[in-house]
Amino acid sequence: MKIGKILAAAVMSLLTIGFTEAQDLKFAHINSQQFLAELDEYKAANTAMQAEATKLEEQVKTMAAELQKKYQEYVEQRDSLPELIRATKEKELQDTQERIQNFQQLAQQSLQQKEQQLLAPIIEKYQKALQAVGAANGFTYIFDTTSQVILYQSEQSIDAAPLVKVEMSKQK
Repeated sequence: MKIGKILAAAVMSLLTIGFTEAQDLKFAHINSQQFLAELDEYKAANTAMQAEATKLEEQVKTMAAELQKKYQEYVEQRDSLPELIRATKEKELQDTQERIQNFQQLAQQSLQQKEQQLLAPIIEKYQKALQAVGAANGFTYIFDTTSQVILYQSEQSIDAAPLVKVEMSKQK
């Protein structure tokens, strides 16, 4: 009988300790996508990316127009050209088309590198700010609501965005 009472008391104390610890958990949330999109640094990086993309698109358009012009000239002269010249012009058209495709691939890689170069410092600063806010406020977790995976968000969950914004302004 005494063992049963002792066991019951032990279980109750463990449950009480567990419940008390569970109540100490602090959660926060932030919409990373929205937060970053509102940062002046992020906007400037996106503007620079758009400018770079526009330059590259213009170059592709110029190259495509050149190819179209050469192709049109070839079509107009095709029947009157000797076989060797016709084959040479067809090879030139094919080479030009391959150069355009190669340029497009290189341009895409260049844009990705530029994006990495511009956004990496912003993301790093953001992550440091999240870490500092989490530690300073005793948050157990800071959830990112961008993903739409969070099924429930309590009123007790703290929006960390204002805190992160203040922390990021300290890092300048």
